[in-house]
Amino acid sequence: MLHHAYAPLKDAGMVFLASRQDAETTKRRMAAGETIVAVVEGGLVGIITLRDAARTAGSPFYDRSDVALFGQFAVRPAYQHCGIGSSLISLVERRAEEKGVAELALDTSERAIDLIALYERKGYRFVEYIQ
Repeated sequence: MLHHAYAPLKDAGMVFLASRQDAETTKRRMAAGETIVAVVEGGLVGIITLRDAARTAGSPFYDRSDVALFGQFAVRPAYQHCGIGSSLISLVERRAEEKGVAELALDTSERAIDLIALYERKGYRFVEYIQ
């Protein structure tokens, strides 16, 4: 499901781990936080993982003790633009609020214009470049 969801980004030359990760990597990334899945008629159609502030690192912003991160976010292509992704983000935001997180972060390719626009519409802002 991740490979299919990230295929258009990969085809556009963007490098996302989710576009090529194996099952073990998926399990490890899921275990690094709380993973929420979306299921329709018994089939997995979406995923998002919330990583606690204590488990985020790699940039000055992520290193802050009050910043949590969500990632491994995907919706199966046939179910995109149906509100599933927005629902997953809302659930993660609610869960982060319950945990007392000051800020919720994510990262994406600077070339992922559609994704950046989606996140901006939801109130997210650019903070810094990281690799």
